Amino acid sequence: MSTASTLPEGRYGRSADERADRKLRAIGGVLGVALIGVVGWFGYDYIAGSEISAQVITFKAVSDSAVEVHLEVHKDAGTKGYCTLRSQDADGLEVGRADFRFDQDSSRLDKVVTLRTTARGTTAELLGCHPG
Repeated sequence: MSTASTLPEGRYGRSADERADRKLRAIGGVLGVALIGVVGWFGYDYIAGSEISAQVITFKAVSDSAVEVHLEVHKDAGTKGYCTLRSQDADGLEVGRADFRFDQDSSRLDKVVTLRTTARGTTAELLGCHPG
């Protein structure tokens, strides 16, 4: 005789426990999927949301106190932000740094900006762009 047949059916809460386990698994699965969705949404928004990028197309030292920099800026239409540029002299010392704002509504801008320097700049480097 097996022990399963000797125990009265429904005794010790076995069938209720099985139902509770199924409910808990279903609730846990739904909450897990929801958590993954929320984390994914915030991650996507952080990486892809309101981004401004740019690149230096050309630059030219126009005097001992200025460098002209041609920038190509890509951003979401209506997004405002700024890009930081710097220039160095022949010895690698920083001779100029400035932020340039881009508040136009278009998503692509070609802009020539003038970076003021304390000595003749031989480079123009884009340090980064930020919304805001």
